[in-house]
Amino acid sequence: MDETEFWELIDATRRAAEGDPEEQADLLVERLLAFDPERVLDFARHFESRYHRAYRWDLWGAAWVLLDGASDDAFDFFRCWLIGQGREVFEGALHDPDALAGLLGDFDEEIDGDAEELGYAADEAYEQLTGTVAPDLGIPPAPAEPEGTPVAFEDDDELARRYPRLWERFRD
Repeated sequence: MDETEFWELIDATRRAAEGDPEEQADLLVERLLAFDPERVLDFARHFESRYHRAYRWDLWGAAWVLLDGASDDAFDFFRCWLIGQGREVFEGALHDPDALAGLLGDFDEEIDGDAEELGYAADEAYEQLTGTVAPDLGIPPAPAEPEGTPVAFEDDDELARRYPRLWERFRD
């Protein structure tokens, strides 16, 4: 599976799920079940490498503003959700986390920003196909700490300064 096919699968399942992250994860498992186990592992490698790329302080700050707070787990689930939004949103957020203010359409804190299930879709499909747990993906491990400069999450003035568009749209 190449990068284009990975993103096409993400986009197709998001559209079919009409943006519902849980439904998207279910659809993703269904689609992955049509592949052989090695292609499912390829998908998992693409997903995990993007998940690791998004382990950044500046994105965590953006998640904090969007979600009105983001614990370690909430940020993990946010990164899964961010991947589930597709290549344009994901890459745009990596380039400039504050750009999420313009990249996102409607945002419902009850369902958006949390897609834990997407992070398990490939594992679930692999296990259904093979009856075994997915092996190590053979990619570099996640960094021990987020990349970049830490963000003072509790400092509203700093958040408003670092993420002016997100702050204006989601916190004012």
